Amino acid sequence: VLGQGVIDFPAPGVPDPSNNIRTAAGFVEKWQDVSPLITPSIFCHSPYTCSEETLKKAKAACDSKGLLFQIHAAETKNEVNRIQTEQHTTPIKYLDKIGMLDQNTLIVHGIWLDSDDIEIIAKRRSKVSHNPQSNMKLASGIAPVSGLLRAGVTVGLGTDGCASNNDLDLFREMDTAAKVHKVNLLDPTVMDARTVLKMATIDGAKAIGLDKDIGSLEAGKQADVIIIDTEKPHLVPMYHPVSHIVYAVQGSDVRDVIVAGRILVSDRKLLTIDLEDTLKITGAIGKNIIKRA
Repeated sequence: VLGQGVIDFPAPGVPDPSNNIRTAAGFVEKWQDVSPLITPSIFCHSPYTCSEETLKKAKAACDSKGLLFQIHAAETKNEVNRIQTEQHTTPIKYLDKIGMLDQNTLIVHGIWLDSDDIEIIAKRRSKVSHNPQSNMKLASGIAPVSGLLRAGVTVGLGTDGCASNNDLDLFREMDTAAKVHKVNLLDPTVMDARTVLKMATIDGAKAIGLDKDIGSLEAGKQADVIIIDTEKPHLVPMYHPVSHIVYAVQGSDVRDVIVAGRILVSDRKLLTIDLEDTLKITGAIGKNIIKRA
């Protein structure tokens, strides 16, 4: 899923915020039929940086194409307090009131939720993206994932962006997700390894509406496969494969990658891009950003 960001102030690529919806709609048109590996989406930053009009127009643009609508919501206490002051309710109740929540809505973060918020999310069949490392780094809080799961809400696991999470290693994210809720609830049985692995695979696919095609190894689904090199000191001996994947495997342990039946990485060698050239290009971009900062 490739999302175009929408926010009601000047941003890279959209210097005039009055063009944000037009830009997002054009983005959807541009990418909708380019590749079966790309599904466009519209991503509104949050209910406090987008007006009600902007939110409604963005959601309508997604609905007209049957696409996923994404939004940060209930991420911080400051957001909750601001929405309470401006709208006299919680971020989730506000979004529900203006028609943002349905089965094609992905709520990113969803940390500061009360029991009514969770009930609304479950009733609307909206999904939640859980990003624990980002939430910890920014001291945003800990999402009530156990409560969401008990309510039947689909929760997928994410990394958030590079600005708020320095690594995008989903294995480390699984390890963090499995542990942070145990210590938060003082219960070693919550967020077991199998639950967390589901969040990173099939439930992640459900969260973005692509579970019919990806997220699990089943006949008729897209052949997306990784092969992990388990002959490493930190992975021997192996008593429980699922626990090993969640608590011990690192991104660097992935040996081979297959996407839609095509081998992209073989024995840790990239087959479709030149790594050395890519590192040079990105390094130069980074230096340029530092100079301009």
